[in-house]
Amino acid sequence: MRTLSGLWRWRRNPLCRATDLAEAWLALVAVLLIAVAAPVTGWLVGAATEDSLQRSARQQQHARHLVTATVVRELGGALPEADPESSSARDAHSRVLAAWAGPDGTRRHGPVLSDLKSPHRGDRFRLWTDPHGRITTRPLDSATATTHAVLAGLGAGLLTAALVETGRRLTVWRLVRRRYARWDQAWDRAGPDWGKAGTGS
Repeated sequence: MRTLSGLWRWRRNPLCRATDLAEAWLALVAVLLIAVAAPVTGWLVGAATEDSLQRSARQQQHARHLVTATVVRELGGALPEADPESSSARDAHSRVLAAWAGPDGTRRHGPVLSDLKSPHRGDRFRLWTDPHGRITTRPLDSATATTHAVLAGLGAGLLTAALVETGRRLTVWRLVRRRYARWDQAWDRAGPDWGKAGTGS
């Protein structure tokens, strides 16, 4: 609203400089872009991300299987290749040597992280595998995909608004520098005797 009132105030003001008018129009354009372009960009990015992540979640849920593994013996330490960000690594309490059968019937065994606090030989626990029985992470669920998409949309909208505001500030900074340069030129033309008696001031 201040931008519109500023434009109206400068409309026929004899003190209005071209840079003042340009600054007011620039502020109006920036406000419109932030109010319209930022939400539209956020919505488009969020929708595209949602579509991509939901497709990925469906593929993962189709390709990953929850199987039952049996503890062969307990191992010490943690798996060096375990991803600390994965839910299976966060929930894990112990490292064990386990045996399991893949969805295709392939018998497999190896060191895994289990959610057993005190594993013993023969204990059973569940783990995620791919169609060939290789250990993998939990598939992405629909709710998590939606959350990531919303965050991506919000981030894109905020980034768009920040870029518009940065562009406006940079342009205003250049306008102000140009204005100061013109003032310096005007002072130089007035000369060092400006304001003294008898110099026509």
